[in-house]
Amino acid sequence: MTLIDVHLTPDYAARALREDVRAGLAATPKWLPPKWFYDARGSELFEEITRLPEYYPTRAEREILHARAGEIAALTNAHTLVELGSGSSEKTRLLLDGLRAHGTLTSFVPLDVSESALRDASDAINADYPNLDVHGVVGDFTAHLDKLPGDPPRVVAFLGGTIGNLIPAEREAFFRSVREVLEPGEWLLLGTDLVKDPATLVAAYDDSADVTAEFNKNVLRVINRQLGADFDVDAFEHVALWDADNEWIEMHLRATRAMRVLIPEIHLEITFAEGEEISTEISAKFHRSGVEAELDKAGFTPAAWWTDAEARFALSLWQSI
Repeated sequence: MTLIDVHLTPDYAARALREDVRAGLAATPKWLPPKWFYDARGSELFEEITRLPEYYPTRAEREILHARAGEIAALTNAHTLVELGSGSSEKTRLLLDGLRAHGTLTSFVPLDVSESALRDASDAINADYPNLDVHGVVGDFTAHLDKLPGDPPRVVAFLGGTIGNLIPAEREAFFRSVREVLEPGEWLLLGTDLVKDPATLVAAYDDSADVTAEFNKNVLRVINRQLGADFDVDAFEHVALWDADNEWIEMHLRATRAMRVLIPEIHLEITFAEGEEISTEISAKFHRSGVEAELDKAGFTPAAWWTDAEARFALSLWQSI
């Protein structure tokens, strides 16, 4: 059985895009949130990125789940798997298979801001797991965690290293909000990319085939299409660099010439100097001690910490207290 709860208005995405573009491109320095990479083409490009030889996080996390899904099931005895970001991928299925084999799983609750993506993911899971209740939630994980259904104990999965896209203050707020909606004894399963040599990190975000460059530039194509802007996408170059002080990768789009850009839908005209950049993404990398400190502050206790064979990526399990 599949149910879908919708907690976003039909114009939510369009309104949020207008607000973010106006705020980010009128700022100094300029910025855009990474969520706007992901139209249909952006999602295709990201899937291509996950298969690139330089991009290790997806493979490393999958390796851990292959090895540990059964252990996760035994530790949590979860009745409900909640996934933030609609999931029908192999990683989602590894968790579902582990929990189902353990005999406790009764429902799957995917949450996503895209209703179409959520419905597609929910239908795919429902087709392959016909005895599982699938209860999708169309919402924003920064605002709608209190709308998550499911019988306890629940395990909330936030995979892929997506937590690294949040700055420290945002991570603190996110962990606190997860803790507030979980009953004592429920679980958070968290994927975190680990600090390693800068050459490996930068290569993962600046691949030799330039797929990540196209992914980064896609945010400009989204703005052109949805807001009527006239960005010359080819006049921007992809930049990825390692910030050793903050221990995160930064992605930027750098103007290769001076230009003026009109965005009619929000009545905005902006100018770029040659070499001026738009910040489009950070991807923080972590040490175990830092993750433990952040989760302890939010009200979680550690249950397990696993890495892949090369210790590039970590999957950790936390119990609310």
